[in-house]
Amino acid sequence: MTSPQLTAPTIRRLTLEDLARCADLSDDRGWPREEHKWGLLLSAGTGYGVDAPDGHGLAAACVVTSYGASVTAPELAAVGMVLVAERYARQGLGRRLMTHVCDNVLQGVPLTLHATPFGQPLYEDLGFQVVGRTEMLTGPFSLDIAAEPGAGPAATPARSTVRPATAEDLPRILALDAEVFGTDRTHVLTRLPAFSDLFLVAEDTTGRLTGYTAAWPNMQTHVIGPLIAEDTATAQALVGALAARTDRPLRTDIDVRHHELIDWLKAHGMQSVAFNAVMTRSVPDLPGDRTRRWAPLTVAAG
Repeated sequence: MTSPQLTAPTIRRLTLEDLARCADLSDDRGWPREEHKWGLLLSAGTGYGVDAPDGHGLAAACVVTSYGASVTAPELAAVGMVLVAERYARQGLGRRLMTHVCDNVLQGVPLTLHATPFGQPLYEDLGFQVVGRTEMLTGPFSLDIAAEPGAGPAATPARSTVRPATAEDLPRILALDAEVFGTDRTHVLTRLPAFSDLFLVAEDTTGRLTGYTAAWPNMQTHVIGPLIAEDTATAQALVGALAARTDRPLRTDIDVRHHELIDWLKAHGMQSVAFNAVMTRSVPDLPGDRTRRWAPLTVAAG
């Protein structure tokens, strides 16, 4: 049965009441449902979607997460979860939705997104340019594999100690993150304690904050993100501490320029499963300090 053609789709704002419809759309395209992640994105960001004219859920959706001190004039916005139902594919609906978001809702706002190889040509047509890549790794993390002969690179000796984050750490986390990310993410990071199962900080011998990370549940895995650290040793210490506190397989997306950490993760049992292009529009590169930014909270939110 042929689905109705979408000649003039009405794009509307999505709310948390649309969470199940968004998860159904993920299902439709063979993605994990990821209801936990959809809940964060729809509460911390703004969803846009098109209702399916056949009355069955959504025909398309995406989420925008805006950053900066001003809600009405964000300094940066991340676009993610751009999905079109299979029965409405190849009708230009994804392009229409992205054009509406980029040229109407976010006109003039610097934008970023993570693109799959399939989606990258569309985003290039819309004026996005590639500024980097991330490598997705997943799998069980073996804590003792480095002790085996020929197991690969060992951890760099850490100069920081790792412990669970407390409420008193939050102001320092927000300050460090704004410095590294290049703009304010308070409205997202303050949700981390409730959103994540594990939330850790790293400090040097003077008590100075040198990094932080979280692990949040996504289907059968724990996703590592954000991962902010001043050097490879601190990043390894944070990941190792997360791995020691969970029995789930891990998943994360690491900037490919951090090849030492990627090699270390692979030596501990994680495997490469995909690469995404980091893209920007209306800004030549991402703000902040990418040498200390190892993994995003999620590729859907930058």
